[in-house]
Amino acid sequence: MEQKPSILIDRLAQEFHKHFGHPPDFIVSAPGRVNLIGEHTDYNDGFVFPVAIDKYLHIAARKRSDDQVHLHALDMNEACTFNLGTIEDAKTPPWGNYLRGVAHFLQEQVLRKSGHTLNGISAVIAGNVPISAGLSSSAALEVASALAFLGVCGLEIANTGINSNSEIELIQLPPMELAALCQRAENEFAGVNCGIMDQSISLLGKADHALFLDCRSLEYKQIPLNLTDILLVICNTNVKRELASSEYNKRRAECEKGVEILQQWMPTITSLRDVTLADFKKYEAELPQITQKRCRYVVEENTRVQSAIDALAAKEINTFGKLMNASHTGLRDAYEVSCDELNILTDIAQSIDGVIGARMTGAGFGGCTVNLVYQDAVEELQDRVMKEYPRRTGIEPDIYICNVGDGARIKWNSYG
Repeated sequence: MEQKPSILIDRLAQEFHKHFGHPPDFIVSAPGRVNLIGEHTDYNDGFVFPVAIDKYLHIAARKRSDDQVHLHALDMNEACTFNLGTIEDAKTPPWGNYLRGVAHFLQEQVLRKSGHTLNGISAVIAGNVPISAGLSSSAALEVASALAFLGVCGLEIANTGINSNSEIELIQLPPMELAALCQRAENEFAGVNCGIMDQSISLLGKADHALFLDCRSLEYKQIPLNLTDILLVICNTNVKRELASSEYNKRRAECEKGVEILQQWMPTITSLRDVTLADFKKYEAELPQITQKRCRYVVEENTRVQSAIDALAAKEINTFGKLMNASHTGLRDAYEVSCDELNILTDIAQSIDGVIGARMTGAGFGGCTVNLVYQDAVEELQDRVMKEYPRRTGIEPDIYICNVGDGARIKWNSYG
């Protein structure tokens, strides 16, 4: 049974004391995320619409008197130690590279400019964001570690409401710069060519709001969801996403090829973000069939994101659900990043009264579906998924019932 957040945090503080011999100075919490609509649009300079979920990665931390970083991952029972003066990639443990990268780029890009030096840190890490489920446990780790490293330096980014300590020094670091720093750590130290969405929502999430993010300008807006009597139900296929990385690179290349061809008629475009649906219909016949399918999906998905925001503003939640369903159809048929298991979960959900919308979320070829579900239909969805999915696939699924939660937070001085 999953531990309640307060129990998990209390346990984390106790384990920190047990491991290091004194209480932590503070605990950072950063959430996982799920994307409601706007999939595979980020690397095409498009729009995404994620939410933070109320599942968190927590780091209990305390400042050290040296430049050592001593980490203990409670859930994995693994330790990692490195020196801030000589930060290098390391193969073991793999999760340590996320923190190495964050520490490196904080020092290089932020602290030296402001006249600060990165301090050593002792930390214990634990959480309830499912790992390898496509819910961005890695981004949560990056954001939490960035705030922890800043915290032991007595620093916090201004105007975010992240901190509960009024005495800490604020530095003028725009939140999206910190998100980009965390993204760079994942790209260059963990070797994962992710976009900026995951780190952004983990940092900027707000309860009962989704984040409308423009992946070109990095402008963002908090959009109220008003999900009264509605829950997020995330269904995990428990299929390893073995094709996701290679197929991701192929889709990216296919989109770039489409832009290159379309520039013959629209020379000012630099990405599919610049192509309207009307313009695309004029020239789509000039594209090779596969390229045409990929580009059509991206152009349509950007339009769906904007339509989804309009639907929320008009309080037309059923329209929002239909757009989610259409997104899955596009991912399945045109972009071809779904799989049988994702389609089965989506088909089950879409057949149930009270399920507003259902789609795959994330890179695809496994991972999770996201479902907007009225509370009185959640039990039926759970029952049918737990019965029908194993019968049709031979795999036991996992189901996570979530609310839309807040982004990263720091709680100080209550663990001694």
